[in-house]
Formats: sequence, C-alpha cells, structure tokens
Amino acid sequence: MKSIKNCFKNIKFTFGFAVKCTALLLLVIYAVLMVFGNIWFAPMNRFWRSLNFFGKAGDFNAAIRIVSYTIFCLGGSWLVRFVLKKVSALLTSGRAVVDIVCSLIKYVAVIVLLFFVLKTVGVDTTTILAGIGILGLVVGLGAQPLIADIIAGLFIVFEKIFDVGDIIVVDGFRGTVKEIGIRTTQIIDTGGNIKVINNSDVKTIVNMTNQLSLAICDIGIEYGESLERVEAILKDHLSAIKAAIPDIKEGPFYKGVAELGDSAVVIRFVANCEEGAKYQVERDLNRQFKLLFDKNNINIPFPQVVLNQPVQFEDATKYQQKKAGEFVEEQKELSKGIADNLANNT
Repeated sequence: MKSIKNCFKNIKFTFGFAVKCTALLLLVIYAVLMVFGNIWFAPMNRFWRSLNFFGKAGDFNAAIRIVSYTIFCLGGSWLVRFVLKKVSALLTSGRAVVDIVCSLIKYVAVIVLLFFVLKTVGVDTTTILAGIGILGLVVGLGAQPLIADIIAGLFIVFEKIFDVGDIIVVDGFRGTVKEIGIRTTQIIDTGGNIKVINNSDVKTIVNMTNQLSLAICDIGIEYGESLERVEAILKDHLSAIKAAIPDIKEGPFYKGVAELGDSAVVIRFVANCEEGAKYQVERDLNRQFKLLFDKNNINIPFPQVVLNQPVQFEDATKYQQKKAGEFVEEQKELSKGIADNLANNT
C-alpha cells in the first residue's frame, strides 16, 4: 500500500514538474518572439499582428491573440511573483508584505486577462466596467466576511503584529507563520501540520518571537543530599554549562528550590534563548546537569526499594557553606526581572 502511495506521489511530482517546464519553455519562446518578432516578421504578417497586441489595430486571429494575452498576463504575473519571492527570502522582516503583494498581483492578472479575452471576442468591456460599480455594491453586501479578511490581513501586515517566520500561538495552536495571504494565514507546527486561519479570525495571538523566551530546567536531588554542597558545586560550573550550550543568550541562572516533592528537593534553573531553540535548550540543560551531578556524586532520585543501609551523604564544609550563601544571593540579583512562573511559559 505504501509503495502504491509513493508511486502516485512520484507520478504527481513528475507531472507537475513537466507542466512547469512546459510553461517556462512557452514563456521563453513568447519572450523571444515579442523581442525579435519585428525583425523576423513583416509588419502586415497576420500571425505577428495577432501575437503582438502592442502593435497597431488590424486583422488578427482571435485564438492567437487570446493565447498571447494568456501567456503575457499569467506568465508575467508568475515571473514578477517569482522575483519578489526570491527577494523576500533575503529579507529579515517584511516578507508578509511581499506575500500580500504577490496575492494581489495574481488576482489582478486574472481579472485583466478576463477583460482582454472579452475584448478580443467582441464584448463591449466599457459597459461591463460601468456595471462593475453596481455589481460591486451588491457583491460587497454579500461578501462582508471576505472583505473583513482582506482588511484584517492588511492590518496584520502594516501594524507588524507578526511576520512570516515568526512563532505564534493562536487558539492554543503553536507554530511558525508560513504565509500571510490576502485572505488567510497559514501556520505550520513542528509536526508539519498546517493550520489555515481566516485573517479576520486572528484575534487573540501570542507572538513568541518578539522577545527572548524562557527555558526552564527543574531537577530533583535527594533529601539527604546537602543543598549547600550542591549550590557550591553549581557556582563553579554554571559558566561552563553556558559555554556548552551556544543557544543560551542569558544565563543559566539558579533560581533556588522550586518544590519540596514527595521524594526529591526540586531545584530550578532558567535561561533566556530564542523561541525556536527553547525546547532544545531545555533538553541540553537536562543533559549538562545530569553529567555534572554524575561527576560530583549528586544523586537524582527515582522510585526504588532500598534493601541496604542508608547512604551516608557528605556534609558541606564551612567553605562550601560560605560559597553557597554567596552564590544564592548572587543568583537572585542576576536573575531579577526574569519570569520563573512555569504556567506562563509552557
């Protein structure tokens, strides 16, 4: 079953690739003809007059003229959007504006092509344009949600609420903004799932990219372990842990005892980092502290049945007690202003 699915996927990819190559080839041939056609064809040549709609009016083949209009409008639209997309990839911000412009170009190209085709087959487009105002009023009354989406999209872009590439949370869905269109916004999560939201429905959001995010690491130590000894060891090694995790922008800081659990004294560490690296930083902190605790014989408790004599824990020396006190006060001062409410950062 999987092989059949992959086969259809490959066929779809091949077909799509072939269509794109054919369209690109037609666009290139059309561009060459438009540039050098006045050299290759006589001014009164019917094919040339049909193809070159920029020339003077005269006898022309309607089918060729329609093909020319189609390639010019759709091909030109695709080329402009392709260039804009490449330029937006180099920008650090403002990509949402490019997406909006690309959407507008696409719709305008189709509308212009429609009028060209109608004009070619002899329809009076002036009358149509005159009736658009009345039709627009009627359609506008019934398309208020569409208009609301478009206006909301413009506000999102020009007020810089979020941009393409930002990590946001909308209605509990956390993901990266993939595209801001003229009607909808697409958000993709870490699993590759894409949520499409109407722009007018984007009301309550949390932009996680505007500021540094808080990575929290809670680790439990045994009750019998000397807290002051642990704190003295941490004082000597926090700088090394920061050096081992390049994604950390500020910290890590020791925030003290977060919880007196059923079987462990839970101590907390926090660090500021980019939102996209938050969960990896938390995993890296867990690893570094596990290695540090193993190296210094600091036990991390886990459910077990003790059948032997209790472990004799080391007491902190007076020097370590002094260092622990200095370390705790120093960390409190350094981490002032950094939120440590876990409920607000998960």
